[in-house]
Amino acid sequence: MPLVPVLQLFADDVPELPFPAGTDVLQVLWCPFDHEPWSSPRPQIRWRRRADIAACRPGMPAPDSETEAERIPNPCLLDPERVVEYPTYDLPEAVRAQIRDTIRQVEQDTGWQYDTDLAVASGTKVGGYPGWTQPPDWPGCPCGATMQHLLTVASWEFSRGDEKRWIPVQDRPAMAGWGFNSPGDHPWRTIQNPAGLMLGDAGGIYLFICSDCPDRPFEYRFDCS
Repeated sequence: MPLVPVLQLFADDVPELPFPAGTDVLQVLWCPFDHEPWSSPRPQIRWRRRADIAACRPGMPAPDSETEAERIPNPCLLDPERVVEYPTYDLPEAVRAQIRDTIRQVEQDTGWQYDTDLAVASGTKVGGYPGWTQPPDWPGCPCGATMQHLLTVASWEFSRGDEKRWIPVQDRPAMAGWGFNSPGDHPWRTIQNPAGLMLGDAGGIYLFICSDCPDRPFEYRFDCS
């Protein structure tokens, strides 16, 4: 059955991505059915050269009729926003001990919590740290190196705990005063989840590659609440 297109990125838009030599397009697709060992969609990636791509299909192949709608992304455009983030579960305990007093002081002064408001950015993103909800599970490459986080495909762009910082800048005016009890005509649900995904219990799929290897070996992980 045809794979479901999930994400397409161009080197012009995200030059930080470690594109293999001779490529400038990254395409992410997945099989939307449950796959072991995590009972999640199974992603695949394609590194391509834009100049070699012929005319686009006039229409996409229809997904299997038994595919859950929440595993087929709604068509939407990306508007990349660069942010600075810091590790949560991946933060060494020795470092956390050094900044624990500062974390408490910042929360007392501002109400911002390190783990939800200041550390790992939520939502679909490139680079940075996985937003683990379970213990970290970084894959290793056959070459012996630990793979790098390439990108995350998340169920939604922010959650109630992340509302202080991770709402996209252009959406903040429309989100003013939002809450889970907001009227039905409030746009928060569309802004929070424009792709219409739900992976497990608000989980995420994390894609990893080894940029030390020319052929970019690929692995993935999935977790949820």
